[in-house]
Order: sequence, then structure tokens, then C-alpha cells
Amino acid sequence: MNTTSKHSKRTKWAIWILNILVMAAFVPSAIMKVIHNPMAVEGFTKMGIPVGALVPLGIVELLCVAIFLIPRTEVLGTLLLTGYLGGAVLANIINRTEFIHPFVVGLFVWASTWLRVPEFRTLIPVRKTEPSFGHCG
Repeated sequence: MNTTSKHSKRTKWAIWILNILVMAAFVPSAIMKVIHNPMAVEGFTKMGIPVGALVPLGIVELLCVAIFLIPRTEVLGTLLLTGYLGGAVLANIINRTEFIHPFVVGLFVWASTWLRVPEFRTLIPVRKTEPSFGHCG
């Protein structure tokens, strides 16, 4: 379901920017894996991940991004990318390397879906808090 036509101009821009950031994070990463870029090979080798896993991981990465960008499957894509990024965060934490990057990319994925899919906003509401002025509850 493509709901972007119902969004304000500002929201449409935010969605475009978030999706470009997501693609900018995943597509080059996937290509580097598929072509066995020396930086990718070295990084995965240091993490103890076999070089033979690079191509399958790159393909999975590209497929997840494609599923994420298709309006009918964007929620599934969000869940798949979340799992993929969870693995990246875990691998980076275990190897004591930088894990903020995949975490932030995950936030971009979820923010984009939150803006694009009204059901997501219902499921995960962002609430404005009322000042309590000392009242409990």
C-alpha cells in the first residue's frame, strides 16, 4: 500500500531522505561484499567470518533493501533489515568494533517505515507528554 500521496510535503522529503540514507548504507556495503572488496574481506576475516559468507550476505542485504523499498512489502523489509542489523551490531560488539553505525541505520529504517505506514504509527505511537506539575500517575 503506497500511502506517500497522503503525506505532507515535509513528510515526503523526510521519507526520501531516510530511504536514501538507508540505501547509501546498504547498497555499497552489499556491493563490497559481492565483489570481495579487500576492505570487506579484511573486516570479515578479522571478525572470524569466513570469506565464503561475503557473497551470500551481500545478496541477502540487497534483497532485504529491495523488499524494504517496495511499498507492499516495506514492513517485512523493515523486520528483515532489523534482523540483519541486529547481527551486525552483535558481531561488532563481540569483536569490540564500532557498532553505532548499524544501530543508527536501524533507526533510519524504522523511522522511514514509521513515516510511511500509518499502522506503524498506531503500533508504535510517539506521545507528547503533558507536564505533570508534581502530580503522580
